[in-house]
Amino acid sequence: MQWFSQGKFEVRLEWGLSAVEHLAGEVDCAVIVDVMSFSTCVSLAINNGADIYPYPWKDASALEYGMKIGACTASPDRRFCGEGYSLSPASIKNICKGEKLVLLSPNGSAVSFKARDAGIAVFSGCFRNMSATANACRSFERVLVIPCGERWPDGSLRPCIEDYVAAGGIISAMGRENCSPEAQAAAATWQHYQGENMQLLRSCSSALELTQRDFHEDVDLCLEVDKSKKECRLWGDSYMSAFASKSSS
Repeated sequence: MQWFSQGKFEVRLEWGLSAVEHLAGEVDCAVIVDVMSFSTCVSLAINNGADIYPYPWKDASALEYGMKIGACTASPDRRFCGEGYSLSPASIKNICKGEKLVLLSPNGSAVSFKARDAGIAVFSGCFRNMSATANACRSFERVLVIPCGERWPDGSLRPCIEDYVAAGGIISAMGRENCSPEAQAAAATWQHYQGENMQLLRSCSSALELTQRDFHEDVDLCLEVDKSKKECRLWGDSYMSAFASKSSS
């Protein structure tokens, strides 16, 4: 056991892609938390009965991939014109049941697939499906919760409070006592923000960025708590609900 593994604890927390690289080999499932906006988009789509195919590159290959699997491909531009989807949750909220969507997200997608390739169960979690995600994780002995964070212009990790608080909410909802110090701290942070009715998060850096770009509705959708009763699990190349997976098998 390495010093960073949090191996004595059932529930663990660490940031970003490095968390998968260093900790995923010693857990049974991982929860990818990318609130603004990947995980929120995934939850909205799964709640409507659609399937999300994460894609980590914002280039022409995404459209080719979508055509290959018979799926619609989201626009790489959050502010696109016309009909269709993007990484804006507002663009996805009315997606139709049975639709397949390739969602371009270098952050959430990359961490999702890295965790899947580690041979463990992978869930996408956010505020909207917080309790559903916690319920789905209860059947796994060792859980790694991964707030993805954002990126500075130089590409380095910017830990962001909204992912940390949502991760703490999921941990708290699991109701387990054997949590690492990192996981306990996140759960305590969730309790604080819950007491403030989430209003403080509207002033966090990520929310201000979206607000300044006139994506006010995206902020509202990202900060709604437990609006979805469906967990989002990565089955192969796509996120879908457990019920949908069982129905198609």
